[in-house]
Amino acid sequence: MDYLTLSEIAKRARQNLSKNVWDYLIGGADTESSIRRNRHGVDSWVFRPRILNEVSSVNARSEFLGVPLRLPVLLAPIGSVQVFESGGAASVAKAAKEFGVLQILSSVCTPEFEALAQQVPGPRIFQLYLLGDEAWMDDIIARSIEAGYTAFCLTADTQTYSRRERDIMKRYIPRSGRQVSVADFGYQSSMTWKTVEHIKSKFDIPLMIKGVAVAEDAERCVASGVDVVYVSNHGGRQLDHTRACIDVLPEVVAAVDGRVPVVVDGGFMRGADIVKGLCLGATAVGMGRLQALAMAAGGEPVVLRALEILEHEVLTTMALMGISDIKDLNGELLEKVEPISHAHVLSAFPLLEEGY
Repeated sequence: MDYLTLSEIAKRARQNLSKNVWDYLIGGADTESSIRRNRHGVDSWVFRPRILNEVSSVNARSEFLGVPLRLPVLLAPIGSVQVFESGGAASVAKAAKEFGVLQILSSVCTPEFEALAQQVPGPRIFQLYLLGDEAWMDDIIARSIEAGYTAFCLTADTQTYSRRERDIMKRYIPRSGRQVSVADFGYQSSMTWKTVEHIKSKFDIPLMIKGVAVAEDAERCVASGVDVVYVSNHGGRQLDHTRACIDVLPEVVAAVDGRVPVVVDGGFMRGADIVKGLCLGATAVGMGRLQALAMAAGGEPVVLRALEILEHEVLTTMALMGISDIKDLNGELLEKVEPISHAHVLSAFPLLEEGY
């Protein structure tokens, strides 16, 4: 299919996936309020466009940790991305490389990180769930450096696997998760700031901490030598009743105060959403569910097509805002209002509800 819109990609993904896998993709923790609030937050920010500015040429290119980006987007780590399309992380890696953005590889994906680095060489970030002791972690980090990874991302908001009622009520256990208690979750629940200090003292690789939700933790990340602060609530899949990530972003950006890059994800599905994140101070925006929707709609070529459509949406949004370069995006171009529609995980694609 020649996809012309992201809505068409989302529609085809729903047609292609089983109910179990679809619910795993769009579902979240407990009441799923964190998911809805993520989207509500994105919808709450509206543009204050400027007119009569020269926008015959619009630039959305940037860089991240020294890597040139065609679009300030990171393909966020998705556990078991291979359930959406058999190529798994390799399909995402090929599309990311061809388009020109960075993939963050989840440690629970196939191909595993060393094989992927050989199969699809190029800059990439490796994300780890701590499933072993310190020696196990050190070995993984050392091997990721040897494999040529650009940075190392430690996820800090998965102290235990959350309760995801869509899965529980069907007695469905995803490959990347188990219904366990905090005590049973092992090493992931034992991480502390000492873990961060250990990594920084032993390894020469940029460290990204994913799961930051308050200014205080952002400040402590910087004080501990963290190289990238990643604002995320795990797509609403871990702790229920959290703030929207886009609403957390301004306080984190203020706390970081330009000392390190800030990444944000959570509810970002369209080009205009990316622009909003950049206006509020993000260096780059993570795209998770959209990536999975594209994988389910057709794998590598559709992930590439989704990125192309995102780029067109970003450039169009910027031109209509009167902004010709992303470095000129700022908070004065946004205002917060009450959204006009009910927010849910796919409310970025309202035409789907009308049967398109």
